[in-house]
Amino acid sequence: MSELADALETLDRKAGKELDQAFAANYPDLKRIAHSRISRSGLSGQMQTTALVHDCYVKLADGHAKQFDNRLQFLAYASRTVRSIVLDSIREERAQRRGGGHDIVTLNTNIDAALPGQLDAETVNTALESLEKIDPALARLTEMRFFAGLTAEEIAEALGTSLRTVQREWAKARALLLTLIEN
Repeated sequence: MSELADALETLDRKAGKELDQAFAANYPDLKRIAHSRISRSGLSGQMQTTALVHDCYVKLADGHAKQFDNRLQFLAYASRTVRSIVLDSIREERAQRRGGGHDIVTLNTNIDAALPGQLDAETVNTALESLEKIDPALARLTEMRFFAGLTAEEIAEALGTSLRTVQREWAKARALLLTLIEN
């Protein structure tokens, strides 16, 4: 039994070192993603970019060890974690002020002209969760494009597919997302 525990501890240390290296190498990009999430969520002044990046690190370090094949996969995964932290903060804020008649915190999606400029963060999250049930690949593409801020070229590279395929799938994802938000 102690051999198994030793082996698991070694794996955890190795995964921790890889996570440390990935964070160090991508720290400026993570700060850009975090700043974008804070700005779009309406939490400016309530949450700091650096604190959000560090919360992301803690959440990833506490989770299961995950290996990333490349930088873009790491950024997409970290972006998803940042998104969950921001949504948790919004939900916590709403829970504290229910019944107070305050304005709703909104998320400027900026997906494209097809979607309204200001959407409730929970509405976007619910639509994305529904999209994931319909087509997980489109949901992952949306997260990479919308939440990680990756370009179509970067997504094509990360997914190992053509630029045209990414553009076609993005058009489909936008249409489905708009339909899900309107319903």
